[in-house]
Amino acid sequence: MQSAALLHLLQLASPSLPIGAYSYSQGLESAIERGLVKNEATARAWIAHYLQEIVAKFEVPILWRLLQGFQQRDVEQVTYWNHLFIAARDTAEFRAESIQMGYSLGKLVGDLKIADTELLAILLAQSELPLPTSLACAAVALDVPPESVVLGMLFSWAENQALVCVKSIPLGQVAGQRLLLSLRPELEAAANLAMRLQDHELSNWAPGLSLLSMQHEVQYSRLYRS
Repeated sequence: MQSAALLHLLQLASPSLPIGAYSYSQGLESAIERGLVKNEATARAWIAHYLQEIVAKFEVPILWRLLQGFQQRDVEQVTYWNHLFIAARDTAEFRAESIQMGYSLGKLVGDLKIADTELLAILLAQSELPLPTSLACAAVALDVPPESVVLGMLFSWAENQALVCVKSIPLGQVAGQRLLLSLRPELEAAANLAMRLQDHELSNWAPGLSLLSMQHEVQYSRLYRS
């Protein structure tokens, strides 16, 4: 990867980017509250299972298809996968999370003037913007290789999950770094799987996670918005 593309990827993937990623736990805070995640071992098991069953089989494959859609300037393809991703958010919190971050990143794309008029028109044609759609547009606008975008999104997601565990279980900083380091094989496998799945193989079936997300909506007290 060219150094400029790498720097762009690091900026897009950082949870510190002002789109609010650090304020979400994606159901993990509820799992910690109920004792399902309580130490380093259970934290790793949670993150790895979530990664393998949902992120690698649904969220990142849709990002992959959105990247292709923006590269080809195909508004129909982008719109189809954009709508499908939104429809698959099965709780109010999960939907609000992705729309809030997608809107924020989409606004940055416009404000920073990084996209050409055709890319921007496709982005603005969407009635609502989940995060993968805005991320795909920004990455294509900045010429970041699609394979690298996939890895960047995966690592950013895993880093945020590890940070939730560090702050909320709590784990020590060394344990958090050890946890992230140990997930490298799973992250690589998730990237490879996400880029080769066929459309009919996509799935985000996880009723237990959906229940935890709904329970989180009324959880007291909580640090995260989802």
